[in-house]
Amino acid sequence: MAAARKPLKKLGIVLFNLGGPDNLDAVEPFLRNLFSDPAIIRVPGFLRHFIARTIARRRGPYARTIYESIGGGSPIVPQTQAQARALEAALSTGGVTAKAVIAMRYWHPMTEGAVTAMQQFAPDHIVLLPLYPQYSTTTTQSSLDAFVKIAARLGLRTDTSGIGCYPANSGFIEANVDLMKRALEGKALTRPIVLFSAHGLPEKIVRKGDPYPRQVEATAKAIAEAYGGGMPEWKVTYQSRVGPLKWIGPDTDKEIEAAAKAGRSIIVVPLSFVSEHSETLYELDQVYRDLALERGAADYIRVRTVETHPAFIAGLASLVRERMDADGMGAEGGKIFCGPQESCACRMALRSS
Repeated sequence: MAAARKPLKKLGIVLFNLGGPDNLDAVEPFLRNLFSDPAIIRVPGFLRHFIARTIARRRGPYARTIYESIGGGSPIVPQTQAQARALEAALSTGGVTAKAVIAMRYWHPMTEGAVTAMQQFAPDHIVLLPLYPQYSTTTTQSSLDAFVKIAARLGLRTDTSGIGCYPANSGFIEANVDLMKRALEGKALTRPIVLFSAHGLPEKIVRKGDPYPRQVEATAKAIAEAYGGGMPEWKVTYQSRVGPLKWIGPDTDKEIEAAAKAGRSIIVVPLSFVSEHSETLYELDQVYRDLALERGAADYIRVRTVETHPAFIAGLASLVRERMDADGMGAEGGKIFCGPQESCACRMALRSS
């Protein structure tokens, strides 16, 4: 006989994202943390830390100019805090008090703070919710691994379950469609093309079984289908290549250049980002916009990220409720939940009780 489900009065949610430097002095240590992650640089530890220090030192000055151009730091933390407050409001119903905390992977507020906050809140159950709609070992798995390790070290004993991916979640898709339609409303477009731009990934990681590009394609297809009549021609592209490795393609900048030379209207939708940061505010809004207009694009329209769009927050809340209604409570807890058509192959058991 299955154990009785515990009455839920206090629900903890941990929101994961990569984070970003909050000031210019934080740029180099942020890069050092990023490239020290074994999910990013897959070499032995002593060599990885040497590589991380070298990359951070060499890229630091250039990265500082990027963050200077977008206001002196990344806006990801305040935007994620706003998402946390909106999600708390959506889930604090029916006698349940929800508290959402932030765990950034490479800069403050980091995972240790999220674990401590959950210990202080003392919820009946914790749901881990990565703000990466498409699963990757380099993002979702890395963040969940870090939480499990730190929770064990700090002695967090609350029953915990997690959400692995939601590439075609209805709220996420609805929010993107709404933002696209708003951005295109009233525009007279010339042979428009939509580029669904996602953060890139080295090919060797995909060859090892990472499902990220398949899930990116699923998101793009779901948005195009939900958009309905009038959806322009579309293509999935990838941005933000770093280093000498071969990355998955096609490349966003090359597709922009080709469409611009043909005099087309270019609509760029950031597909794997749920908040604004350097990849959108600098790479898409400055570098790629300049490229498009210099090469003759009829228009360059960049659709905003979903941030606290009501449909997106409602979609996240529905994911948490589905997690709680599945087998995530009491003796059945400690599992990863993914969309009905997805298999994310998350490695760890999340039980910490």
